[in-house]
Amino acid sequence: MAAVTADTFGSAPVTRLSGKVALVTGAARGIGAAIARAFVAEGARVYVTDLLDDQGRNVASELGAMAQYRHLDVRRDDDWTSAIDAVLASHCKLDVLVNNAGVTGFENGPVAHDPEHVTLDAWHDVLATNLDGVFLGCRHAIRAMRPAGRGSIINISSRSGLVGIPLAAAYAASKAAVRNHSKSVALYCAQQGLAIRCNSVHPAAIMTPMWEAMLGDGPERSEREAALVRDTPLKRFGTPEEVAAAVVYLASDESAYTTGAELVLDGGLLAGSAAVPGQ
Repeated sequence: MAAVTADTFGSAPVTRLSGKVALVTGAARGIGAAIARAFVAEGARVYVTDLLDDQGRNVASELGAMAQYRHLDVRRDDDWTSAIDAVLASHCKLDVLVNNAGVTGFENGPVAHDPEHVTLDAWHDVLATNLDGVFLGCRHAIRAMRPAGRGSIINISSRSGLVGIPLAAAYAASKAAVRNHSKSVALYCAQQGLAIRCNSVHPAAIMTPMWEAMLGDGPERSEREAALVRDTPLKRFGTPEEVAAAVVYLASDESAYTTGAELVLDGGLLAGSAAVPGQ
């Protein structure tokens, strides 16, 4: 969790998101749950939303009075309308939206997702959550934030939104679109004279339940884990908490001059090779 600060006279700690109201999608586990925990630790009231109702309720219960769970299918416009209206009815504002919900297309087992063999239905299934969900979230967040004239929209893209992925074409395309749409939202809000910022975050290999299923728990797990991050200069997976720390910054007033930007958390992967010439 991020640290809180206090002034030199020993007054009560001041948290970075104190007084803010936030909604996080896909917050029942993994990166979304870590973001919800970090937000509450920094003083925000958080709506934990997901399709995984039992897990989402558990996260909200763990976080106590500063969090509550709400079922939200990010693909459905009416779900977004109901969720945002509920936030506004309770708090009269929305300060932060984190569009985190996403799918890879492989949740139900191996399926072709290369550019030659992916079916149109499989393609649409990925884009419906990863792109349509972000589009709807941004649209409804602007509506909710417009009366105050300020807010922060944070879209979780991926390292895969910056490079091609031959066997996960729909995922890569959707995350690239999230990156660009974030810039369009940022420019539109600025054009409208609104201090509503929109930025994208691009994690690479982060140790979440998705990776746990691939790595297994047998004696060869460590070898599989090392193989997956062999090309990463820092030679390890990132953690959900490291992503959450970056999102806290973008949600806070510390990043008031940051909009239309992309923040990459990939252990140096896109920087190039860490190999020493001749080694």
